[in-house]
Amino acid sequence: MKKILTLSAFAALIAVPVSAEIVIKDAYARSGGAKAIAGAAFMEIENTGQEADRLISVAAGDVSKRVELHTHKDMGEGVMQMMQVEEGFVIPAGESHLLMRGGDHVMFMGLNDPFEQGEMLHVTLTFEKAGEIVVMVPVDLERQEGHGGHMDHGADDHSGHKHGD
Repeated sequence: MKKILTLSAFAALIAVPVSAEIVIKDAYARSGGAKAIAGAAFMEIENTGQEADRLISVAAGDVSKRVELHTHKDMGEGVMQMMQVEEGFVIPAGESHLLMRGGDHVMFMGLNDPFEQGEMLHVTLTFEKAGEIVVMVPVDLERQEGHGGHMDHGADDHSGHKHGD
């Protein structure tokens, strides 16, 4: 019996997850102007830890009615569909994941107020292992492209968009 308890204790020790270290770089948000009802945030998420982590949710206080993790999916024939990514985004150990225009991003739907150049958005990113990380995201309405993408989300109405699988 003593041997079983020792093995169980050892198994419990090796099963304890080591928290990943997450670094947020080059974050910014934008919308399509004063009449936009949606906006998006983009950033580089770097995992300097020894194991993968996953961005599982996002919150942004009173910025908008809904905040979700989104991506674009190629539906073929030149059609791109934006959809919520309920399972979140994996950030592999020792690598980065880009939230960029035309790709994965944070989506603000039903803006409570128009984004203003230079204002700071209080955004909370929640990771499976690293937990909550609060990021102050500057609004940059003048930025023409970011992280290699060219899509402008702000002018689109995403309040009734179809969510994917």
